[in-house]
Amino acid sequence: MEILEKIMNILSTSGFSDFTIGNFIMIVVSGILLYLAIAKKYEPLLLVPIAFGALIANIPLTGISEPGGLLFYLSLGVKYEIYPLLIFMGVGAMTDFGPLLANPITFLIGAAAQLGIFFSMVLGLVLGFNLPEAGSIGVIGGADGPIAIYIASKMAPRILGAIAVVSYSYMSLVPVIQPPILKLLTTKAERRIEMKQLRPVSRIERILFPIISTIFVGLVLPPSVPIIGMLMVGNLFRESLVVPRLSDTAQNSLINILTIFLGICVGSTMEARYFLNFQTIEIILLGLVAFTVSTAGGVLFTKLLNKITGANLNPLIGGAGLSAVPMAARVAQVVAQKEKPGNFILMHAMGPNVAGVIGTTVAASVIIALLQ
Repeated sequence: MEILEKIMNILSTSGFSDFTIGNFIMIVVSGILLYLAIAKKYEPLLLVPIAFGALIANIPLTGISEPGGLLFYLSLGVKYEIYPLLIFMGVGAMTDFGPLLANPITFLIGAAAQLGIFFSMVLGLVLGFNLPEAGSIGVIGGADGPIAIYIASKMAPRILGAIAVVSYSYMSLVPVIQPPILKLLTTKAERRIEMKQLRPVSRIERILFPIISTIFVGLVLPPSVPIIGMLMVGNLFRESLVVPRLSDTAQNSLINILTIFLGICVGSTMEARYFLNFQTIEIILLGLVAFTVSTAGGVLFTKLLNKITGANLNPLIGGAGLSAVPMAARVAQVVAQKEKPGNFILMHAMGPNVAGVIGTTVAASVIIALLQ
């Protein structure tokens, strides 16, 4: 009898006693995300920890996310926006702004490719999201996961998990989503345009760019300093050539550790009670709209530049104006190659691609400045 009571006591305090259909659905969702990350290699570096964080969060009665639990303390790095900002240091250290400096007009293309952010922000307001939430959802259109997480943790923590998963899912689907849009908005002749080789960029230009960019953007938009500052100091590590250890640490050890912490913590916000609702479906749809409109904005603006300035730009590079570096640039190259084998536009597409990183940073800073 005593053994039976002990067994009943164990069962009453086990996770099974509080396990719901919602928990089951979210564990299945976690499994699907793990499958996509491991078997299909869709953004595995972040989807694996996000998916496992979601799995942990949906096992009842663990206390891991409560005060005193491991994830409670790790999540302070997300709550206080530490992890996303430090990840930008690593992103800066891995980014080559040379193609942008070699052809500065591509900066405008990267800016035009942020159109989806503001379009989806307005659409989000129409659907009933409040201003901070609508702005956070819109940033998905920049195809920059760390910025999406940063702004959501700052302005819309309630829907942080949904925004993170949607953002990284669409980033991983760039090779699937973008080609039909690029082909729809361009003619065969435009896709076959060949571009001149880019000029060499001097070391002094590469060193001055992160310094001047931080000063200029920071003075115009002070809320951008945490993001642009971390991005550019990482890039200065890379381009100065005098701190290879710092550059290597930012590109590898630091960003890897932060990615693990950020992914698990973001995944832990995907509890069934918060994630399983109609708003999550709306976020998925708004993210797709943002992504599509941003791609279209970059392509159409490139075509407009050709008409206004007489430049001979291949409009496909406009689709690379998203922050998904270098994936969006590679998609432009693949589409161009299919139309005309031997037409290499990858480095030209990298110009708007890295400009998109700065463009999304500025767009997010504008939203923060307007809504805070």
